[in-house]
Amino acid sequence: MDGQAIAMPAALDRPLAEARDQPEDGAAVRVGALFDAHHQRIYVMARRLTRGSEDARDVVQETFLRAARSPHSIPHGASNEEAWLVRVLINICRDRWRHAEVRTRAVLAGHVRAAEASSPEPGLLARAMVREALERLTPRRRAILVLYELEGATIPSIARMLRVTPVTVRWHLSMGRRELAKALGGNTT
Repeated sequence: MDGQAIAMPAALDRPLAEARDQPEDGAAVRVGALFDAHHQRIYVMARRLTRGSEDARDVVQETFLRAARSPHSIPHGASNEEAWLVRVLINICRDRWRHAEVRTRAVLAGHVRAAEASSPEPGLLARAMVREALERLTPRRRAILVLYELEGATIPSIARMLRVTPVTVRWHLSMGRRELAKALGGNTT
């Protein structure tokens, strides 16, 4: 995780199952246990959905703050908890993408032009081009592509996380791949 840990206010050692059935004090314990159980995977996903480790830490923090604000809305069961956290994370990222869309495109275009002018390594330029192409996708398509292609999530699990049908996931995956190929100058068929 970039050598920097994400810290929760208090280190909590009680298992999540015990924390779930506690009153108000238990809510803090439950959120702490939730953090301990899922923060690394959520951070890795956030890192892939954001521009850098700083942004990733910010969205992970916001994800767990939202969990702390409404601990009773978190479903029971490890896979359900993780799916809920991923959905919150994606929603936070969508909000950020929407608010920064114009600014982000201008900054990326400037970075790509500067990178092309200074003849960087081909790998760096390719990554910048892919990142710019991903930025052009709708938030849902970008999230689905990242979850499937980079995180290795299955179509049924993505459908559960995003509360859509598997057919919708496959359609967005197909359309997203086409849009990426077109943006990168590849074959669109």
